[in-house]
Amino acid sequence: MTDLSLPGQSIPEQSMPEQSLPVARRSLFGVELDPLTMDQTVERCLAAVRSGEQLEIGVVNAAKLVNMRRDPGLAEAVSGCDLVLADGQAVVWAARVLRTPLPERVAGIDLFLRLLAEAERGGIPVYLLGAEQSVLDLMLEQTALSFPDLLVAGSRNGYFEDAEQGAIADAIADSGAQLLFLGMTSPKKEIFTAGYGRRSGVRVVHGVGGSFDILAGVTRRAPASWQRLGLEWLYRALQEPRRLGRRYLTTNFRFLLMTARELVHRTPPPVRSQPRQPAPPSTGSVHRKRQ
Repeated sequence: MTDLSLPGQSIPEQSMPEQSLPVARRSLFGVELDPLTMDQTVERCLAAVRSGEQLEIGVVNAAKLVNMRRDPGLAEAVSGCDLVLADGQAVVWAARVLRTPLPERVAGIDLFLRLLAEAERGGIPVYLLGAEQSVLDLMLEQTALSFPDLLVAGSRNGYFEDAEQGAIADAIADSGAQLLFLGMTSPKKEIFTAGYGRRSGVRVVHGVGGSFDILAGVTRRAPASWQRLGLEWLYRALQEPRRLGRRYLTTNFRFLLMTARELVHRTPPPVRSQPRQPAPPSTGSVHRKRQ
């Protein structure tokens, strides 16, 4: 059975830190990020459910930040989200180097698991959209074992034409779900969120990428030690070297270049001391002391 244990214990609603004042966003590579911890993000999502607010979540890692520079549609979809979080450890490190620090990494899959636990405890119905049908079925089986009281309002695989998006959003709205999880790749999940997130009628939309595959047991997640070292991408690439190896190496190299260039542009030039100029000759009259 796939291990769906949470990285930490679920925190009761009353003990979660409340944000008395909005936290100012941090700009990184021209993208505005929300400097929130995992606990603050979970509470923000639960607050949206309680208040009836609609909240679209975008997450970025090194590869996505690189791709956003080449894909204006992806950049616009991510930047338009209500919350934009650092999903990759490399993003947290780069923010620290560039003096726009973020409190911690908010991994999309960890946020997914936390919200599933909170949804089970609070009776919040969820909708699961994405992956191949066989993977989705496996994931639903594993989720039922780990979260037996979770209310799954509906589910659908992620293979559909663009013309079907409106009907799918309407079906989600009719299901009564309040949390929508998109197990689709970029930029498909971002484009769906931007175009149909509001129409789906849910309170929170969270794109979780390949998390459905991990929960289904089709792929394995990197051990915690690899995650702390920022090598989760390498662990993933080793499982599918032909499909992901070259892609990750290319995007990681470009991300390093982006960071280096940004650091150079942000670092002020050294202040050079100016040589002392001789005092200009006096043009006024000289008064001598009378003998």
